[in-house]
Amino acid sequence: MDVSLFLRGFLIGLAIAAPVGPIGVLCIRRTLADGRPVGFVSGLGAASADAVYGSVAAFGLTAISGALIAYQFGLRLVGGLFLLVLGVRTFAAPVAERPATAGGRGLIGAYASTFALTLTNPMTILSFAAVFAGLGIVATGRDYREAALLVGGVFTGSATWWLALSLGVGALRMRLGPSAFRWVNRLSGAVIFAFGVAVLAGLAGTILRP
Repeated sequence: MDVSLFLRGFLIGLAIAAPVGPIGVLCIRRTLADGRPVGFVSGLGAASADAVYGSVAAFGLTAISGALIAYQFGLRLVGGLFLLVLGVRTFAAPVAERPATAGGRGLIGAYASTFALTLTNPMTILSFAAVFAGLGIVATGRDYREAALLVGGVFTGSATWWLALSLGVGALRMRLGPSAFRWVNRLSGAVIFAFGVAVLAGLAGTILRP
């Protein structure tokens, strides 16, 4: 078993998680508003979804990937609408007096929401498939252990990024006052809403395209 596959998967997971998209903005906002555990668990939801799509690509589950891609319009529509609602709620969210408790339903909800939101972009499978093909991973019985090692590296790399982000952003929390948190909510809400508009605009373009 080639341990270098895990290291390459780690770097892939890190690279996929690092760009700041709607999930990144959401995790930053949750870290500032609710504390590091909530921000980190939110990131773990995204890392888990990446691992799911990475597994579909690495293990060659063509039936599942084909179905997800076939229904990508509906999934992206749900994701875009969810981003719009989430953006409005974040924009209007009151400033918390203290961090949310790091346990129970709060953590479960934080994990589940980012997991579901990340899964609404099934085209991620194609990205993983292209990268894995470049690394020489194919869907044969002989390669299942290697594929599992690669996917494990992807999850670990992604989770490491979210841990670093939540720790770094959490260090700023004590320096911010209520006014700053209010602007964090407004800016985060506006950015998340804009991502939702971009998703829906892209879908509209596919409908109107001759």
